[in-house]
Amino acid sequence: MHKLDNLPKRNSVKDRKRVGRGHGSGLVKTSGRGQTGQKSRAGGNIPPDFQGVGISFFRRIPKLGGFKPLNKIVYSPVNVGDLDRFDDGAEITVDTLKQAGLVRTKDQYVKLLGDGDLSKKL
Repeated sequence: MHKLDNLPKRNSVKDRKRVGRGHGSGLVKTSGRGQTGQKSRAGGNIPPDFQGVGISFFRRIPKLGGFKPLNKIVYSPVNVGDLDRFDDGAEITVDTLKQAGLVRTKDQYVKLLGDGDLSKKL
């Protein structure tokens, strides 16, 4: 217990325990692992998903299968009829479609679909 007259110095760091390094350390022969048992052996760790009895929780729940490519190209669909809102002779780019609200701001690619009629020259 710390009292005001017994506080640790500012920014002081406690030395880490060095196990199995001499009798004075108190952690000599078994290095704090105890005498016997699975956890006292080398490599005797128990996996975190181990339950002991039955099928573990992680193996019971359904998994999301499949493959999601990192470089997948997402196209934003735009119908030909939606382009009728632009002026006659206007140049249409992805930026103009974003300003008109036809394409989301994060999409970079546009797929032009044939639904609707176009009455203007663009």
